[in-house]
Amino acid sequence: MIRVLNFFCVALMGLSILALYHVSEKTRVARVELSSVNRQIGDEHARISVLETEWEHTASPARIATLAQSKLGLDNTATVQLSSLTLLPRNGDEAPLSDGPVRNASAEAPAQ
Repeated sequence: MIRVLNFFCVALMGLSILALYHVSEKTRVARVELSSVNRQIGDEHARISVLETEWEHTASPARIATLAQSKLGLDNTATVQLSSLTLLPRNGDEAPLSDGPVRNASAEAPAQ
């Protein structure tokens, strides 16, 4: 009886050793994968900072103004702003800030 109990204890000890080795090996593999992912995250952060720098260059107001002037012919002149409601034209009156008459901007849908 004692020999059977000793055999089960040794077998249980061997199984627990194998289980602990398996957990240890899974932990080692997870640590290697984690370091790989951390390295990839660092690389992506570096790429993001490069893209942010390129975007700052691309979206700079001076560059956009230069492109607008060279490609579209737009100047950086100030536009006329209305400062009060009295400067708004009445329906049918001539606009105070332009040379042409104000026209009705509504469109009628064609009959079907």
